[in-house]
Amino acid sequence: MFRRPEESFASHLTEWIKLQKTLLETVKKLNDSIKKGDRLTLIIATRTVFQHIMRTIKAFDQWLQDPFILEHMPREMLEEVWDNISDILLKLLELDIEHTSQFRDLIIKLAKEDKLNPLVWPKKRKGLEKKPTLHTTM
Repeated sequence: MFRRPEESFASHLTEWIKLQKTLLETVKKLNDSIKKGDRLTLIIATRTVFQHIMRTIKAFDQWLQDPFILEHMPREMLEEVWDNISDILLKLLELDIEHTSQFRDLIIKLAKEDKLNPLVWPKKRKGLEKKPTLHTTM
């Protein structure tokens, strides 16, 4: 027997909620062990979290483009999303500014001390500016 469209939609949402709850519990449980891990563990864990953050943001963005959602989501729910996501953005921007500033200062210090790894940052480059590619969205 076929399910009605709203039942199928609700079922899909239920599966998404289960996935998110499972990930939430996993991250909470693993946080301490990840912090105690080596640099590679921290890099892999951080990249995995970034990927999931991007996936979740993309899902929210798609959600807010769906006419069905737009028609039925109450203003209060939209305000809650805005309040939370703007707080997340502010925290992310503060982290980015602080982290990038600290890393810039570290690179300057290491360069002055001639401690930059020559395999990834050769002293002499033929006609190239001595800087890595900076990737931004702007």
